Amino acid sequence: MIIEVLSVGNELLSGITLNSNAHWLAGQIATAGGIVKRVTVVRDELVEISAAVQESVARKPDILITTGGLGATYDDLTLEGVALALGKKIALDDRAVEMLRKSYAVRKLDYELTEARLEMAKIPEGSTPIQNLLGSAPGVFLQARETKIFCLQGVPGEMKAIFEKHIMPIVKKGVGRFAAQEVNYSVRGVTEAMIAPALADIVGSHSRDAIYLKTHPRGYYRKVTPQIRIQLISRGNDRKEVKKRLYAIAKTIEKEVARLGGKIC
Repeated sequence: MIIEVLSVGNELLSGITLNSNAHWLAGQIATAGGIVKRVTVVRDELVEISAAVQESVARKPDILITTGGLGATYDDLTLEGVALALGKKIALDDRAVEMLRKSYAVRKLDYELTEARLEMAKIPEGSTPIQNLLGSAPGVFLQARETKIFCLQGVPGEMKAIFEKHIMPIVKKGVGRFAAQEVNYSVRGVTEAMIAPALADIVGSHSRDAIYLKTHPRGYYRKVTPQIRIQLISRGNDRKEVKKRLYAIAKTIEKEVARLGGKIC
């Protein structure tokens, strides 16, 4: 399952807001065995959103997830941008209107469906609204060639609820049987450059999808001794094989750290 994420919002590019939605989505998808191939961040500008969607669809990911820009304000342009990219029109959708009413009723909000609020019920032609019970604006699903597009809210709680209910099952079904096990080493006295050749040999002797092996620098202990973290993930369809591979590689790493004079803390 190849997945792309398109994050929309000026605040994400001005340093005001950390893109925690993309971070969370990537973690959830990776845990399920899917692959996030690309995360794109664009401003609240119609042309930018449309171009990013067109470029993503041309790459043919299984799923494109957009986050942000589904509200009722002047700069909520995601659905209009998606529609423009796919040559569709935006129209008021009766199902989306009912979802708005239901979301207000569930939260006991006696809101009138004003013209401004009905903007949240305008979705691309041929798309399907997705009920949002934690907020107001519905999510949206549509198919574009080989790619399933899900447009989700920018509010983290609302985004997560729809992802878990509507998208994660598709990811898991597409991936099939999947298992992953991880081990992390905190190492002192060894630099990334020192252990790089050994790790390169390990990676080269396994298929690309079977393992993830990465070093992360951690500065210096007492300003003198180098510190790194070694992250190892074993993945596959057979849980026993995944565990066996993790154990074998872990032992190799431990021996190499010792040979180099390092210490695992």
